[in-house]
Amino acid sequence: MIYTILPTILLVLASFAPSTAISPEPKISASIAYAEKLESTVDAKIEMAYHNLHSSKYALPKLESFTEALKGYYTLKEKGLIKKEILTLIDFSLSANTKRLWVIDLATGDILFHSLVAHGRNTGEEFASNFSNASESFKSSLGFYSTGEIYSGKHGMSLRLDGLEKGVNDNARARGVVMHAADYVSNSFIKNNHRLGRSQGCPAVPAELSKEIISTIKDKSCFFIYHPSRVSKFGTKSIS
Repeated sequence: MIYTILPTILLVLASFAPSTAISPEPKISASIAYAEKLESTVDAKIEMAYHNLHSSKYALPKLESFTEALKGYYTLKEKGLIKKEILTLIDFSLSANTKRLWVIDLATGDILFHSLVAHGRNTGEEFASNFSNASESFKSSLGFYSTGEIYSGKHGMSLRLDGLEKGVNDNARARGVVMHAADYVSNSFIKNNHRLGRSQGCPAVPAELSKEIISTIKDKSCFFIYHPSRVSKFGTKSIS
């Protein structure tokens, strides 16, 4: 009789034993490893692009700002939010008295323009430090934009900008934050005033370069304003 009952007892006991099924951990580990490999590949691609920039005529942007700009560019291009292989990078960690705007042709690695650029009057004096998305703040907004259409305004030929980051710069078009020419963006203004002139929040550029820059970057190219106080959501590896 005991030999008849024993298999049943063993079966019941086995049902309470700890499971020896394969843990999902290997799958999770594989996913992490793949993500890290992918991130490493992206970083390597960005570093290669950086070192391939044609810099004989112009100074290079900082690797930190370029890295975040290019990661965002890849994401936005994949999502179809930008169309051109042109990147405009503004580094607001730098003094307003230095050239801190770059326009880069990512297809060739050519730096097309390297220019002075203004920040908003309430964003800071020589250095930009306060940013806002609010109307009438007279402050600059950070983050990624898609360039819009050209129009003729009070500053002449101007370029509309569409902010792509909610709560950070998505009020740009409504605020009238555009790229335009300004006489106060010049070396002579710096010489006379010890700092560059400031705008009402627009990334204003020198009058002699404005038309060329605007014509080059118009119609859905990537436009990025960097500052180390903020990491853009489009520049992080968490974006799908």
